[in-house]
Amino acid sequence: MSKIRKQDALDYHSFGRPGKIEVVPTKPYASQRDLALAYSPGVAEPCLKIAENPDDVYKYTAKSNLVAVISNGTAVLGLGNIGPLASKPVMEGKGLLFKIFADIDVFDIEIDASDPELFIQTVKAISPTFGGINLEDIKAPEAFEIERRLKEELDIPVMHDDQHGTAIISSSALINALELADKKIDKVKILISGAGAAAISCATLYLSLGARLENIFMYDSKGLLTCQRKDLDEMKQLFAVHKVDIPFAKGFKNMDVFLGLSVAGLVTKEMIKIMAKDPIVFALANPEPEISYKEATSVRKDIIMATGRSDHPNQVNNVLGFPFIFRGALDVRATTINEEMKLAAVKAIAALAKETIPEEVIEAYGEKNISFGRDQIIPKPLDPRLIYYVAPAVAKAAMDSGVAKNPIKDWELYENQLKSRLGLDNKLVRDITFKAQRNPKTVVYPEGDNVKILKAAQIAFEEGVAMPILLGNKEKIKALIAEYAVELPEVTIIDPKDKKQEEARINFGKAFFSKRKRRGILEFEAIQLMRERNHFGAMMVETGQADAMITGLTRSYRSALKPLLHIIGLENDVNRIAGMYILNSKRGPLFLADTTVNLNPNAEQIAEITVNVAKTIRKLKVIPKIALLSYSNFGSSPGEDAEKMGRAVEILHAKHPNLIVDGEMQANFALNSELMNEKFSFSALANKEVNTLIFPNLSSGNIAYKLLQQMTEGDAIGPILIGFKKSIHVVQLGSTVREIVNMVKIAVIDAQNK
Repeated sequence: MSKIRKQDALDYHSFGRPGKIEVVPTKPYASQRDLALAYSPGVAEPCLKIAENPDDVYKYTAKSNLVAVISNGTAVLGLGNIGPLASKPVMEGKGLLFKIFADIDVFDIEIDASDPELFIQTVKAISPTFGGINLEDIKAPEAFEIERRLKEELDIPVMHDDQHGTAIISSSALINALELADKKIDKVKILISGAGAAAISCATLYLSLGARLENIFMYDSKGLLTCQRKDLDEMKQLFAVHKVDIPFAKGFKNMDVFLGLSVAGLVTKEMIKIMAKDPIVFALANPEPEISYKEATSVRKDIIMATGRSDHPNQVNNVLGFPFIFRGALDVRATTINEEMKLAAVKAIAALAKETIPEEVIEAYGEKNISFGRDQIIPKPLDPRLIYYVAPAVAKAAMDSGVAKNPIKDWELYENQLKSRLGLDNKLVRDITFKAQRNPKTVVYPEGDNVKILKAAQIAFEEGVAMPILLGNKEKIKALIAEYAVELPEVTIIDPKDKKQEEARINFGKAFFSKRKRRGILEFEAIQLMRERNHFGAMMVETGQADAMITGLTRSYRSALKPLLHIIGLENDVNRIAGMYILNSKRGPLFLADTTVNLNPNAEQIAEITVNVAKTIRKLKVIPKIALLSYSNFGSSPGEDAEKMGRAVEILHAKHPNLIVDGEMQANFALNSELMNEKFSFSALANKEVNTLIFPNLSSGNIAYKLLQQMTEGDAIGPILIGFKKSIHVVQLGSTVREIVNMVKIAVIDAQNK
């Protein structure tokens, strides 16, 4: 994971609209009639229905998909008792995870109440608003009593994720680790470091899986929980079954399982060495584990290890569980989250780890292969199958245990509904990032003396995506790096005008001259052009001294593009380059072309652009479903643009029959599959979600993408140049740092492919 600076985190939370979440209306509100339906007098009708039948609240309000994330801030992450106000960013973050992974809406509620009874009564008083309650960051032992009381006294799902989240995920990991180690859960000895809410919940769930109480050795900061100790609260006493105290270091002797929920650096190599054969080590302290992955694996080759970190195998991450557990519970209107539902989640997560891993997940994590084994005992957090593996298992367990008020009848339909809830708006960006990290490349930045470029280069470097080469005046760039506290250790800075670069300028100039000598350029002019950074950078890519180039931030698009065409040239079988933008939306990524290059292509050129765009999209592991746009639907309105788009479709159908493409058509039909199916069921795009739009000319494409870009708040990536022989990309004038970073990732993937 890239380094997170204090100011970066503060800027992220304060930029634009402060915070991370907002409320978005789900019904029309444009007219007076809409407002009258939304509020007075129309709102009276659902109110009366609910008064007659309280269960109708799930039919007429957002309650069925609304979870409260509630905390008093007494045990926040590793920050301790920082209070309710300071806990709010964490609760908003939890709400964001609920939304992007399971499409669950969240109100975060921070309660100024350290007294358990006051906290309980407050939550009970506001509970009618919600379909479920996620308790968060409440210190033990109060957390146990708060959750127990609320589960008893409310008829909606309640779960303290700090307790049960880690318990559920680590239990899944334990099931599979024991299978690999060929050990039985009722025989293994388990040492647990930590005796807080999470540790006790883990131990309790392990007992439900078949572990024996006498085989669990739980340590708090004062030592082993023994029956002689008089300082233990009620929950700790449940595990104080041992009569003889055993020092922590000696407790590892012949131990089968270690579970760490304590502090970094507590466990040594010597402790791991004396564990039993095929030791299972879950070092889950965050951000640093009780013993590092490197240290533990250096002394035991037979170890099966998990941590809470994403940079090592087997990350025990609560996001594998809580979004999907609540999803399943909400969807059957469960009155609680019981032991049967938790165990169902455990088994579903464990089973998923054994399934064949989708290619998109393998690519996302930059592995050649991922399969069930010591490095894959739990699924990856970005596995898209989690929602339709875990949620149905939880829902079924709720039904089987008699706590579901709204049983599911059609499981196939339910699975399809879950798939449609996947957070598609940022999935592509996540996948692009992981793919770029798999094989980082060297990227040259001709505008190295621009602060945005410096910040983007820093982020790309820290994310493990690209090694930067900055072009420009060295002293100026170093001064900017110091002024803006940019961290780019040992960065390469080259000034094409510097005397030290004379040999490079000459060599580059001669190579350029050999390409363009019959195009009116002299050798002297070619060498002089190498003093210009765009030319110099492009020649670095052309000669293999850099893998990719990003330019265009401070100059017009066409002026930045021209030298690249002259130096790099086109791929084989490509007659023209094209520009494509990716816009993220809730329906998934939308690919738009040509938006930046070709002024008014003819039908044959439109067909070629479409084929090349489709090839590029497939390299991103997305199946292109393409609509050729016009003001006309299948010949309904004659005219030059409509006719050439129709002709382009004919060419594509004849030469590329496997391509999912149709047109010409209007944009509203292209983006509305129901409307398309209703009016044009004969179309190849009927009942398909179009994700690629091809425009008839530069004017329409450019206007459309800029309008959409300004009207949507998701990531925009582009313009991606399609057709160059090497990875060269021109960002838009004035692009943001985030947009530049996204383009760097695309450039790296482009370089990988080429």
